[in-house]
Amino acid sequence: MGSDEPRSGIHRHLVAPLSRTLRSFPFALEGISHVARTQPNWRIHVVAAAVAIGAGVALQVSAAEMAVLVLTSGLVLGLEAMNTAVEAAVDAAGGPPSTAAKHAKDVAAGAVLIAAIAAAVVGGLVFGPRIVGWVRG
Repeated sequence: MGSDEPRSGIHRHLVAPLSRTLRSFPFALEGISHVARTQPNWRIHVVAAAVAIGAGVALQVSAAEMAVLVLTSGLVLGLEAMNTAVEAAVDAAGGPPSTAAKHAKDVAAGAVLIAAIAAAVVGGLVFGPRIVGWVRG
């Protein structure tokens, strides 16, 4: 076994996949940039996420609560991006309007709505007791 053998194994199993992953980042960032530039709802969700996470920091919520705030915010933003991708793909397919195309767009939008409702519920669970305590003095 030559001295290059372990190195080639490391390269094949670790370095090469990592290199491919890193080369894909500019494409992902371009996608995020496109959504941020073109989708008003994305910008609304970004503001809501920033407010929720900022309030979590200011109110010193627990690490578990912060994790849930970050995860639900990320879920909403990710699904909003996916909704944009579905709409673009359906529009690019062209052709006459179809029931399947409408369903694809509606289901993608519905997924965003479900996540946004879940995020609002999480916000209520995390911040509700603190707000009630503050109001009661």
